[in-house]
Amino acid sequence: MLSLIALFVLQGAAEPRLVTVETLAKRLDDPRLVMLHVGDDRSKPVYDAGHIPGSQFVHPWRDLAAPRVEGALALELPSAAQLDSVLESKGISNDSWVVLIPASEYFSPASRVALTLEYAGLGGRVSFLDGGLEAWKKAGKAVTADVPTPKRGQFTPGLHPEVVVNADYVKSNLENAKVTLIDARDTSFYNGADAHQARSGHIPGAKSMPFTSMIAEDGRFKDLSTLGRMFRQAGAEPGGRVITYCHIGQQATLVWFAAKLLGYDASLYDGSFQDWSARRELPVVGPTAKPE
Repeated sequence: MLSLIALFVLQGAAEPRLVTVETLAKRLDDPRLVMLHVGDDRSKPVYDAGHIPGSQFVHPWRDLAAPRVEGALALELPSAAQLDSVLESKGISNDSWVVLIPASEYFSPASRVALTLEYAGLGGRVSFLDGGLEAWKKAGKAVTADVPTPKRGQFTPGLHPEVVVNADYVKSNLENAKVTLIDARDTSFYNGADAHQARSGHIPGAKSMPFTSMIAEDGRFKDLSTLGRMFRQAGAEPGGRVITYCHIGQQATLVWFAAKLLGYDASLYDGSFQDWSARRELPVVGPTAKPE
């Protein structure tokens, strides 16, 4: 028989995508709560020095990405088996409420985890702590160096492949006025002044919206009215279809997350410009040639 909590979840109740410090502080005793402090080897000392009590460290590239294969695309989604193993080890079950905690401005790594968990089947049960660890500390909330040992969860992946799209989808919708393609890289890459991939420039028709523009100076997301205006200026009609991309599929998840906050039907082109630029048959808008 389903528990009342599981039934509540299955009936469609969803947690907010964005939660405040105050909301999280009031719900630390929620039995469904699992907090993941997102970072990497460079930022791990921040977690070690003091984190939100009960939060666990997660490395998105090592824990929640497919193993890197030489010559293959970087930062691809993990297998169902990997998701099952890692998420259960963190105490995550199908009815868990997962709160992601960025620190040291690791906003796009945290949003990449949000996308991955939505892909895994946890949509509606994943929240992003607005302002992250810094906002928690600024509010005077307690931190600890104690590392929790979670009880193993019971998770069965229910993959949602529609969370991401591939190059064929992007190519077939380049002329689709109902689909807004957004380039989340810095403008120097969009314009072709800088390049990290096989070619410089951007996908035809893509609008520039750097991922850093989603976050205000205080480390929180910009207010919804401001974000909404930014998306409309990029040509995205309210409630419309938005596809985001970047270098390898991390930065663009922050724009994807903002689009979801606004109610857009949003997906990530996971291969991003790494994939597109390597396919020589696909068009790229390169930098404007300087007059001689």
